[in-house]
Amino acid sequence: MSEHGTQTGYGTRYAQSMIPVFGTPQRVLVRGKGVHVWDERGTRYLDLLGGIAVNTLGHGHPSITSALSKQAENLAHVSNFFATPPQIELAETLLRLAQAPEGSGVFFANSGTEANEAAFKIARRHGGPRRPRILALADSFHGRTMGALALTSKVAYRAPFEPLPGGVEFLPANDEDALAAALAPGDVAAVFAEPIQGEAGVRPLQPAYLQALRRLTREHGTLLILDEVQSGIARTGHWFAHQATQGVTPDVMTLAKGLGGGFPIGALIAFGPETRGLLTAGQHGTTFGGNPLAAAVALAVLGTIAEDALLEHVRTVGDAFAQAVTALGDDRITEVRGAGLLRGIGLSEPIAAQLAAVALEAGFIVNAPNPTTLRIAPPLIITAEELASFTAALPGLLDTTTASVTEGA
Repeated sequence: MSEHGTQTGYGTRYAQSMIPVFGTPQRVLVRGKGVHVWDERGTRYLDLLGGIAVNTLGHGHPSITSALSKQAENLAHVSNFFATPPQIELAETLLRLAQAPEGSGVFFANSGTEANEAAFKIARRHGGPRRPRILALADSFHGRTMGALALTSKVAYRAPFEPLPGGVEFLPANDEDALAAALAPGDVAAVFAEPIQGEAGVRPLQPAYLQALRRLTREHGTLLILDEVQSGIARTGHWFAHQATQGVTPDVMTLAKGLGGGFPIGALIAFGPETRGLLTAGQHGTTFGGNPLAAAVALAVLGTIAEDALLEHVRTVGDAFAQAVTALGDDRITEVRGAGLLRGIGLSEPIAAQLAAVALEAGFIVNAPNPTTLRIAPPLIITAEELASFTAALPGLLDTTTASVTEGA
């Protein structure tokens, strides 16, 4: 652990009590408000990562705390032997925002990987023995459970747990010819894709490729399953990232992260009655999925996004941020990718991890999904001025990073 946690004793306690799957924590955080968090020593940080695109409304937002406390006083959990008004209302709201056709349906889970597990089952039900193949994209990330891991391309994640569920093949992203060739035999059950590949370095699929995905999968009777776990819930300035591309409506969409604004929830939307009917009673389930606490919080998140006009805000401040970073004219920055408030700053050298560490010391929480990308996914309530403070600091952070890397070489 960092010296912060070690000096307060948290480092030893963490190491003794936790399975070390997350490595060494960078800080022990004890409080948050708005777009800032504080560690146990009182140091304040501008949260530009939002719990990896989770804290939609920042920290301690009154709409979330009110919804949570009010619902907890009433019903917290009843199991899925029963329904609750928040669960039903949330399903109806998601169907409306997704512009899903009549006969569509929602399944609630507790995380993105669980939503993708449900999608994997739907793909298998659709495919049956005559369609055993499932396609995913190179550099994809769909989760850590066994089915979701089978859809995730990174060998380092997959290799320790093989054999994984079979039948999954990986295609290069944005390659229409490879997609057409893979679908041509007519034996593909589903194609899984992220409209913006977050763990790959915030790399959007090209609009023409998304349209080709929709057209070709429909032609071949293949399901198009879009993983919007990271890119959904207004993160890009649209309710769901694929809505920015004309003519693209998935057969299945998976959600999580920002939906609960920090409270664990996942969701799957099946578009249309045929897809909805692929999972029937007893074929899937979850104890906690759609519990009234999670549903009430998610409704508060969606309601606040709409009431506070955050879709427009995200587009405006996100575009301004990308333009400001580009305008720095720093040769060490190659591009700014993504949309809205999901952005990847491309770097000319593999220094992203070191840059993220330097930024943390300077009071900015960012993330390095790969060696040449710095990712930001802040709360959607962040202001242009707060983002500008990071933009102004970035050249100096790069100077410090390149100097330390040169000294260590």
